[in-house]
Amino acid sequence: METDTVELLRTRLRDSVLPVIGQESALPLMSRAVIEAFIRLHEKGLIYQGSYLVNWSPNLQTAVSDLEVEYSEEPGFLYHIKYRVAGGSRNDFLTVATTRPETLFGDVAIAVHPKDERYSMYIGRMAIVPMTYGRHVPIISDRHVDKDFGTGVLKISPGHDHNDYFLARKLGLPILNVMNKDGTLNEVAGLYCGMDRFEARKQLWSELEETGLAVKKEPHTLRVPRSQRGGEVIEPLVSKQWFVTMEPLAEKALHAVEKGELTILPERFEKIYNHWLSNIKDWCISRQLWWGHRIPVWYIEGKKCEEDYIVARNADEALEKAHKKYGKDVIIYQDPDVLDTWFSSALWPFSTLGWPDVSSEDFKKFYPATVLETGHDILFFWVARMVMMGIEFTGTVPFSYVYLHGLIRDSQGRKMSKTLGNVVDPLDTIKDYGTDALRFTLALGTAGQDLNLSTERLTANKAFTNKLWNAGKFVLQNLPSQADTYAWETMLACKFDREEALLKLPLPECWVVSKLHILIDTVTASYDKFFFGDVGREIYDFFWSDFADWYIEASKARLYHSGGNSAAPLAQAVLLYVFENVLKLLHPFMPFVTEELWQALPKRKGALIVSPWPQISLPQNANSIKKFENFQALTRAIRNARAEYSVEPAKRISASIVASEDVIQYISKEKEVLALLSRLDLENVHFTDSPPGDANQSVHLVASEGLEAYLPLADMVDISAELDRLSKRLSKMQTEYEGLVDRLNSPKFIEKAPEDVVCGVREKAAEAEEKINLTKNRLSFLRSSVSASQ
Repeated sequence: METDTVELLRTRLRDSVLPVIGQESALPLMSRAVIEAFIRLHEKGLIYQGSYLVNWSPNLQTAVSDLEVEYSEEPGFLYHIKYRVAGGSRNDFLTVATTRPETLFGDVAIAVHPKDERYSMYIGRMAIVPMTYGRHVPIISDRHVDKDFGTGVLKISPGHDHNDYFLARKLGLPILNVMNKDGTLNEVAGLYCGMDRFEARKQLWSELEETGLAVKKEPHTLRVPRSQRGGEVIEPLVSKQWFVTMEPLAEKALHAVEKGELTILPERFEKIYNHWLSNIKDWCISRQLWWGHRIPVWYIEGKKCEEDYIVARNADEALEKAHKKYGKDVIIYQDPDVLDTWFSSALWPFSTLGWPDVSSEDFKKFYPATVLETGHDILFFWVARMVMMGIEFTGTVPFSYVYLHGLIRDSQGRKMSKTLGNVVDPLDTIKDYGTDALRFTLALGTAGQDLNLSTERLTANKAFTNKLWNAGKFVLQNLPSQADTYAWETMLACKFDREEALLKLPLPECWVVSKLHILIDTVTASYDKFFFGDVGREIYDFFWSDFADWYIEASKARLYHSGGNSAAPLAQAVLLYVFENVLKLLHPFMPFVTEELWQALPKRKGALIVSPWPQISLPQNANSIKKFENFQALTRAIRNARAEYSVEPAKRISASIVASEDVIQYISKEKEVLALLSRLDLENVHFTDSPPGDANQSVHLVASEGLEAYLPLADMVDISAELDRLSKRLSKMQTEYEGLVDRLNSPKFIEKAPEDVVCGVREKAAEAEEKINLTKNRLSFLRSSVSASQ
């Protein structure tokens, strides 16, 4: 009664609303496209109506597709039940193992394997279904029965199990339904009629125990089908629905990939796509929901729905067809069901562009598209169906590439859910870290792989955004005034697109421009291959490690320290050239901050989003890159020595650079840059091809092969104070080391302490020994320096 009331309410609600929006003149273009698609598929015989086993949601009172059912492993029970053999003795029975005893009312046969000797004598006889007042079902043999599962005896309930359903259809067995649409048992279940399926299970088992037909109940891990929408347990149920025949549609979609018309990225998903389409089942497209695209089918009052129905674009057309076929007095009513939402979604690539009007400007201009980017979890729900429908209705694939990204998970790799309380609100994230930082974090993920979203990643990329902003401020602050026409003409006259111009640049400028040109080529190639994560990392590394950390710092020697500032225009030109190209490369990832910075740059004629992509195959000088890498190695070596000897940051020290003549030639030209980056005393930086006279009183550094430096120790530390400090430190370290060694030499400690604790002490002892040796070497070096000076 309750179900009838719901159906009546649903129908009345629809009838009061939908006819108003159901007229052709008021239908939006996309709704017209949905109706047109249904009609065309029906005319080709690809849409049909029938009663078949579907996934039924008792709570939502609707069918759901196979793709909307999620299986979870849950604890349950395996129930062992006696089925007596008709006409046999008390010892003639078969024990059936089932996880759903309440479905036994729908049993139509008992099956065993033909080679199972335990039951071969019963094949061809009849079994009595328990609790059914003696209803008999045949005992049959089938090779698909698993002899090793449970007892090796299978109850066939085709009205409530997909495998049983296909087996029954193959063997010509009847279909018996014992379930109402609300999950209660129907009149076939006798005294259990009206009882909830789970309550019936408990009650039935209790009564089986009382009658001696219950053998045992044992714990068993169940694979439970749950609704993706509501989470309830799905009930396989025979129901009259509308279906699409998928095999001919799937065949075309498979050929599209096979012929290279469609490329799926990452490639591993192509196998998954092919496997699903090769094993596809007919698609149940009707839903018993209140809202959706109403199925464009009308029935004739007084006629059987399965035989007499009219498919039409609207109610007027349906009535006109009915009048022609059945006479003027006919009364029609529309099917109350709606279409699966994925049916209309499958038409999206062309329904949004005016289809079925293929002459519309949008359709001609934008269909087919080039790339579809979406999550890998809807490859079947949406992507494959768009491909099938696109080919069916337009003759071409709707897009050439499908790029599948991963899903966003929490920092521990767990799926976000309200239950776990780990849902990340993107609006809150944007408020805390900025839109660009969030976009960049997500885009750095590897295609097709889920991304663990952590605050550490977001914090790092927020810092990257700030670094970009501060670099932009530096560039802007060091450009000429817009009123200084001559300075701008001089700066803009610098071109970097020819090899001869590149080779004339000083070493830092030639290096950074060459690296930029390599980056443009690499990034463009990665973009073309859809390696977006690689693109982001490549730009990040160049901008932070090369441009910001090295060239911006090196440019300060041109902008602030060069005599007469003659090198400033070139440095300004390089800063602007590199920075604006970085903004172009980074714009797809971080559109807001890059556009803001671009608009702030002088002489901009348009927005960044419509500016041309950087030119590829520009000149690069590998020799200059190698030379500057040597320069960097020298700078790092000096910086490390300063840190090792705790030299105050503001203190300038002397240095003797020893190298071959050709190396000295290019290093010495950048003496100001070296002094600035390494904090050297510019007046006391010397270049020579042999060690200086005070080499034995200097810290000797080997930067790279053929490039060394000597830093006078007296410039770096107070030797006497350092000797005293290191001696005290050595004494303390030796005491700690001896304590660790004593513990390791103690048999009681080794025997009683946990293994991980013993390993930890061994590691500490080894680390302490290494530090002692380093300190001794340092003391030895300092003492030898004192002796040499004396």
